[in-house]
Amino acid sequence: MTLSELIDRLGGKLVQGDPEWMVDGVNLCERASPFDIVFADGSAAVIAALSSKAGVIVMAPGAASSYPRGKNIIEAENPRLWFSRAAKLMAPALPQTGVHPKAVVMPDSILGVGVTVEASAVVESGARIGQHTRIEAGAIVGHGVQIGEKCRIFPRVVIYPGTTIGDRVMVHAGAVLGSDGFGYVRDASTGAYTQFPQQGTLTIEDDVEIGANATIDRGALEETRIRRGTKIDNLVHIGHNCDIGEDVILVALTGISGSSKIGRGAILAGQVGIGDHVTVGPGVMLGGQAGVLSGKTVTNKSLKPGTVLWGTPARPLKQVLREQVTLSRLARLGLRKSAGIEPETTED
Repeated sequence: MTLSELIDRLGGKLVQGDPEWMVDGVNLCERASPFDIVFADGSAAVIAALSSKAGVIVMAPGAASSYPRGKNIIEAENPRLWFSRAAKLMAPALPQTGVHPKAVVMPDSILGVGVTVEASAVVESGARIGQHTRIEAGAIVGHGVQIGEKCRIFPRVVIYPGTTIGDRVMVHAGAVLGSDGFGYVRDASTGAYTQFPQQGTLTIEDDVEIGANATIDRGALEETRIRRGTKIDNLVHIGHNCDIGEDVILVALTGISGSSKIGRGAILAGQVGIGDHVTVGPGVMLGGQAGVLSGKTVTNKSLKPGTVLWGTPARPLKQVLREQVTLSRLARLGLRKSAGIEPETTED
């Protein structure tokens, strides 16, 4: 692909170099060739990029006052984003191999043009798969499941009946979509548990990515919904009846209990725990291992933009740090008293 083609698609400005320069892909500065693109988003990175063998460098406007001869320089407001989008455009297309002889595809399922179903995959009765979607080795697409166009279902994914998946969705290996939620009713007289009906649905909208071994439960009597553009890391669990907003980030080992709502653009870092019937407002950022107790609502109201909430119950990080300092001082004071040492005094 030429630089002019990339700029036509992605924007940016070629401030030095040949618009017809051919590029093969993206790379690190240390490994780049004259036909690779690298990006630089800081002064040290700019120096490293300009001294590398890379033929094309993407940087912010005005990041360097001069450029070495022979370098193709593209200026973009967000070099990292431009670089990522370029990598996606130049990624080689995966082969379309049709249905493997060792795949099992029920005759009343519907496969669009260019669908690939690899060995040992199963597509059950009534499933509908959109054009150019890949179902990879050992994946199971349940009865009546609907999958949109240009999706990639990696090996050993299991998609239960009642699941609908939009376009351009990526589901990594071992993920389980649409399984029963964890809902039981206890008989007080015997202590025995009976499952509450788990017969709802799961809807995953366009451009969602789901990490390896993530699990998302179907609704109980209603729907679980993952909205457009959300990115879910490995080993995340989402319980039944949850509504995850657009462009949400859920990092590894996060657990979200049933009937919770996560607002658009929220970020939940690693090992965050969300109780049932919780509401996390749009744009809220929960730091690693933060917790929100059942039934609570967390918003950014009255907080400065970019405030990270931390701890359990989740509260602003600065508040948590102040509390820790206070507890440390109290602990030291208690130790001094138990040892019969007079408290420290401060003179004016």
